[in-house]
Amino acid sequence: MSAPVYPGIPNQGPYSMPQPGQSVAPYPVPQGGYGDPSQAPPPGFNMSYNQGPPPVMYQPGPVGPGQAPGPEYGGPPGHAPGPEYGGAPGAISPASAPVGVPPGLEYLTQIDQILIHQKVELLEAFIGFETNNQYEIKNSLGQKIYKAKEKNDCCTRNCCGSLRSFDMKIKDNMDREVIRLIRPFRCVSCWCPCCLQEMEVQAPPGTTIGYVKQDWHPCLPKFSIQGANKETLMKLEGPCFACNCCGDVNFELKGKDGDKTIGRISKQWSGLLKEVFTDTDNFGIQFPLDLDVKMKAVLMGACFLIDFMFFEKVGEANQRSTVFS
Repeated sequence: MSAPVYPGIPNQGPYSMPQPGQSVAPYPVPQGGYGDPSQAPPPGFNMSYNQGPPPVMYQPGPVGPGQAPGPEYGGPPGHAPGPEYGGAPGAISPASAPVGVPPGLEYLTQIDQILIHQKVELLEAFIGFETNNQYEIKNSLGQKIYKAKEKNDCCTRNCCGSLRSFDMKIKDNMDREVIRLIRPFRCVSCWCPCCLQEMEVQAPPGTTIGYVKQDWHPCLPKFSIQGANKETLMKLEGPCFACNCCGDVNFELKGKDGDKTIGRISKQWSGLLKEVFTDTDNFGIQFPLDLDVKMKAVLMGACFLIDFMFFEKVGEANQRSTVFS
């Protein structure tokens, strides 16, 4: 009897029938072997440019049509999400997340820059009626990883202008709130150093991980990036005249002593038409890759605070450009 031949496998001869007493491997071993199963694949992105878009871990993974959002963060202790957690290939559960990383912020451990784009509000652009600001937060590849929306009332937005208090919810692509920013009403004039700007950052909501506080200075916009116990960990310093006339405005991120630059927050030039006729702003945030993920989240809060302080226009009021105005 001849040995069977399996169709569909090119350049491969028929399998030989085993003889009595002869052991045969159940499956053919691929050339080069299977590799060491204890060795994990290298972390990060695949930087090959000839193999299509590089894969992205954890995020992004938007909610598809008809797909319900995943469970909210900050649930009762000991609650472990089921298999539906994440809903996207590559998503991980909080139980397997890196130690000390708030749930939903695992993706921030892999990146060293963030792009923030404010969405155009047509009602605000045409009639000047101030609406809640909305933003898309993207990685360097332009993929949306989070979204943010301001939350307050109509009277606060249109009467208090850029000084208005608000809560801002930052959600992941599964529509779960991962970060909450809380900005109280404060003064912005350099002549009132007792009531300067600040913002509290929570991740997950209800757990404070840091603060952004304005430091008094007669000329320069300066901020302290603080931890949960209000200890200063980094400094942020902007130019004396924060106006992006056909160019970017950089706020330099420095160490605790303020001597070495380790990153920056940049207000990017959006083009003449957008800058003049809309309130849409684009920002870029750069920070060390190994920076504590909680501080990366606090820097996002600092970016939003800077946007409201210096680049927010409400009605006929012009945006501020210095700490004096």
